[in-house]
Amino acid sequence: MAVSVIVIRTQHLHGRLSFDNPNGVQKFHASPTPRIGGVPVVLGLAAAFLTAKFSQDDVGRLNGLLLLTALPVFLAGLVEDISKRVSPRTRLLAAFCSAGLAAAFTEAILPTLGIPGIDNLIGAWPFVGFVVTVFAVGGVCHAINIIDGYNGLMGGVALLVTAALAYVALAVGDLPILVVCLALAASIAGFLIWNFPRGLIFAGDAGAYLIGFLLAEISVLLVARHPGVVSPWFPLLLLIYPVFETLFSIWRRSKCKMEAVLPDSMHLHQMIYKKLVRWMVGSREAKHLTRRNSMTAPYLWGVTMCSVMPALLFWKAQWALQVCAVLFATCYVWAYHRLVTFRSPRSLVLRKSLGRKSPLR
Repeated sequence: MAVSVIVIRTQHLHGRLSFDNPNGVQKFHASPTPRIGGVPVVLGLAAAFLTAKFSQDDVGRLNGLLLLTALPVFLAGLVEDISKRVSPRTRLLAAFCSAGLAAAFTEAILPTLGIPGIDNLIGAWPFVGFVVTVFAVGGVCHAINIIDGYNGLMGGVALLVTAALAYVALAVGDLPILVVCLALAASIAGFLIWNFPRGLIFAGDAGAYLIGFLLAEISVLLVARHPGVVSPWFPLLLLIYPVFETLFSIWRRSKCKMEAVLPDSMHLHQMIYKKLVRWMVGSREAKHLTRRNSMTAPYLWGVTMCSVMPALLFWKAQWALQVCAVLFATCYVWAYHRLVTFRSPRSLVLRKSLGRKSPLR
């Protein structure tokens, strides 16, 4: 939290490099804002991990390895935040690099996926498990970055998922993983308090990719360290909102013959903003733009809770987790279709006007 305050208070010194220009298809904030929120997050994690190192050597070792292996994806994101010249493909490759290093040094490799056929391949060819793990971790990094679009959205979703992972780590008695979860939750909270609702600082690519990497690695470690106890479908259900958002976006763009990695303004959170929230305020005043922005995240927190709650209830029951995952995907497609076709439930549309004169009314 203290580092976030320093970043905000000194933005006049580094703004030329760190400001996020409000223009673009995925920009919905009122004024240029520092997008280097990943720096306070990584420093908070480093402080927590150093403390753990002195108190519990085995805990500190795992925490330190996770932070070191996260450096490639974090640095790639940070360079993009400052230079705006690192392509999505390069950042994705950096995520795969971090995932490979973590698999090699922490033995974070998925032993099973709970899918017949693929599990047989992983059992017969361990390298398949390595490749699947690297691909999955890199995909989660990218997915978390995709949902980083509005004040509090990514941070709130990540905090909910981290809390659920911490609960299961406590339930299985895994102290090192529990410490990682608590450190990550504290770092996210220290950033989130300045990001929501006023949007004084943004996570940027460095923050989003770092948080996505750690969420993915914690998930893999829980499954790998407790085979037969923690189902691989538990973290999948926890993260199904950003993961399915990514898969659905790839499919949607392929149908429109668009390149999968290019940004657009048709993600679920953007559709909620346009169809449910934007009509609340017609004014273009900065204070109204900021408030309108912040009203989007609670909708998606609710969406995340629809997967987090059943995941916590059924974290051992693989069949129940699979059923819930299918139900979530079905409901997502139905809700997205309703938003696109202007058939949103009236009870969900915010209609109260905050300005006296609203051109949209």
